[in-house]
Amino acid sequence: MSSSPASLRSLQGKLLRFPMSQVFEGYERQYCELSANLSKLCTKASFIDGEQKKQKVSEIKSGLEDAETLIRKMDLEARSLPLSVKATLLAKLREYKTDLNNLKTEVKRITSANGNQEMRDELLESGMADTAMVSADQRARLLMSTQRLNQSSERVRESRRTMLETEELGVSILQDLHQQRQSLLHANNTLHGVDDNISRSKKILANVSRRMNRNKWIIGSIIAFLIVVIILILYFKLTH
Repeated sequence: MSSSPASLRSLQGKLLRFPMSQVFEGYERQYCELSANLSKLCTKASFIDGEQKKQKVSEIKSGLEDAETLIRKMDLEARSLPLSVKATLLAKLREYKTDLNNLKTEVKRITSANGNQEMRDELLESGMADTAMVSADQRARLLMSTQRLNQSSERVRESRRTMLETEELGVSILQDLHQQRQSLLHANNTLHGVDDNISRSKKILANVSRRMNRNKWIIGSIIAFLIVVIILILYFKLTH
């Protein structure tokens, strides 16, 4: 009998990131394998009697319990997902429940047989053959549906991967723009500092220019005064 791998539980943390539950898919694969094995066991049990038949029926009942456990796990898993995914998985789950009921019906027919060869032959020729055909056809439809859902899930994952790559590219562009903005702000502050230095330099040059002009007038005045004094001295010397 198939049992749930321990690694399936580690995938529960990813359910919020992926639209299709990988945990559900794991339970689904286990159920399909278990259902196929139970169908084979039912067919074998229909052709044997005595202790061998009792042993096969016991194995089938144990398998049915495992199948019911997987159905419950799939049901809980499907109901914990978003509505868009949950509706699809619950539809698949109804088909699995129908398949499980068919298996239970087969087991009841096998266990209710009283050993009469004609009744067993009639059961095998009519009910069992029809049920086996229905179950096989139903399982084939379920497997096809599973494949289609897996393909859709892969396309959704690919779209999500592309979206994440686009998001990472957008974040990288925003970071580059932020760095460029910081560089521009730094350059702007530097230009303001240069403007302030130029303004102070202009004021200093203006003050120096004014002082130079004032000094020129003072020197000119002194020179003119000295010339006048020299002229006066020469005049007094020449007249006396």
